[in-house]
Amino acid sequence: MDLQSIRREYLTGSLTREQLDPSPVAQFALWLDQAIRMELVDPTAMVLATVNAEGQPSQRVVLLKGFDEHGFVFYTNYDSRKSQDIGANARVSLHFPWYPIERQVLVCGVAEKVSAEQSKTYFNSRPRESQLGAWASPQSRVLASREEIVARFNSVSDKFADQEIPLPEFWGGFRVRPSRVEFWQGGANRLHDRFQYALQSSGHWQIDRLAP
Repeated sequence: MDLQSIRREYLTGSLTREQLDPSPVAQFALWLDQAIRMELVDPTAMVLATVNAEGQPSQRVVLLKGFDEHGFVFYTNYDSRKSQDIGANARVSLHFPWYPIERQVLVCGVAEKVSAEQSKTYFNSRPRESQLGAWASPQSRVLASREEIVARFNSVSDKFADQEIPLPEFWGGFRVRPSRVEFWQGGANRLHDRFQYALQSSGHWQIDRLAP
């Protein structure tokens, strides 16, 4: 297998300082809307990177469920590995890999729990099977077999039969408050366009072009 020969040119677009919105959130909204309209697979999927108390990084894919000027929101089990990592070190990063349109977005910031009310509102909007799955899964824990998790799902399904499923107290959202947001557009000859928004103490965003 010759991995060294696998390469391609990035020729679909470019990015200039004049094209950027002064707000990274507005710029992200524009790019996300374009990704959705171009029917990318899972445009809201993002790689969440955390670091645990021992300094070991971990990554996994989660889904963006909301964003505004205050940050980017996702939901998870609060007993999961990612949540334990955040409890030890709240500094995280998010990566949106929109490869088909030769774009990437990187968000660095601090994660904090959203309110129980916000978590409940989102939880109640989920399909019933997803609500049951949240109750059934002891996320990140060792399982003896697949049959074990299926049995747990069937058990909670019976428990909440013919009634609304409440929000588990061990489940909810995190908001990543950004301090740095980078927009990457692929370019010919590996001369990619990269622009970084860095939050200043004044509350304003400084925009700089970065070398590819």
